[in-house]
Amino acid sequence: MKNVSLFFALFLLLFLAGISSNTFAQSEPVLYFCETYDSDDGEVGVADRFTTGYLTVMVKCDHKLNLKNVHIQFDKWNPDTEEFEYYKKYDYTVERDMSYIFFAKNDESDLKFEEPGFYRVFLLDSKDKTVASALIEIID
Repeated sequence: MKNVSLFFALFLLLFLAGISSNTFAQSEPVLYFCETYDSDDGEVGVADRFTTGYLTVMVKCDHKLNLKNVHIQFDKWNPDTEEFEYYKKYDYTVERDMSYIFFAKNDESDLKFEEPGFYRVFLLDSKDKTVASALIEIID
């Protein structure tokens, strides 16, 4: 009986220690979308459902991301295979001390969702490791 009480007390102690640890929503990078980013107005039209066309991808974090060469990659859901498939990838250079970044249209082919569907969007580091990701729906 003494072993059961000791086990229960240890379990309770570990459980309470886990509850009291600090977890914050921005402790890891968050990726999300908006229509545009403006230096005066900030993020305009934040959502996760848009019509086809150009979008701005936002990344926000509590700490410096320590990244230089990054990629934004789109994978599109294929209902026939029931899998996400590679769609396209864009290359960017950012400053290492950035913790809030917007990726917007640089030329006529940049960050354009041409077809309706569900997309998984990634921020990848120079070694193609996922830094952040999010899902988005594109409609006509």
